[in-house]
Amino acid sequence: MKRITKFFFRSAIVVLAVGCSQPAEDPAVSIEVSEELPEQGQAMVVDDASEKNILNIAIGSPDHTTLVAAVQAAQMENVLVNAGPLTVFAPTNEAFAALPPGTVEDLLKPENKATLTRIITYHAAPGAYTGANIKGVMGIGQATGDKVEVVVDEAGDTYVNGAKVIGTVKATNGYVHVIDKVLLPPEE
Repeated sequence: MKRITKFFFRSAIVVLAVGCSQPAEDPAVSIEVSEELPEQGQAMVVDDASEKNILNIAIGSPDHTTLVAAVQAAQMENVLVNAGPLTVFAPTNEAFAALPPGTVEDLLKPENKATLTRIITYHAAPGAYTGANIKGVMGIGQATGDKVEVVVDEAGDTYVNGAKVIGTVKATNGYVHVIDKVLLPPEE
């Protein structure tokens, strides 16, 4: 049964706040999770009976708290719960920590929302790309209009713009490919 409630997101923020308050590998990285929630849209729907969508998977992953904080800062929660299909390349917390010091904190500032939105959007592609149909694809058109290069090495490992795909999770609205680097879109 579906119901619209703020409880789900308030719980998710508590989980994120707890997850983000843990010491990071890089002590200079400190992320604040906003308590402001979207007041409308599909992200507000709680459905305890169905399988998880892309946003639910990200929120439930302790390795993606930085990504979820970025999605919140860009106010893109509703995009990740749309029917799709959508393929998301999801950098881990370690991938974000590998960026130059201060980068994540700067991107999370309200004045940098447009840049953050472009970076997050560059991590998503319309369509369902899985192990079966991602191999051999020369490039995948991202939601920004740019393409990412897909390479499968001799060992069978898949790389997207040099980021290694270290895991894949099926969502109700597409796929989440966990990657070990943050993808940066080409300069406009």
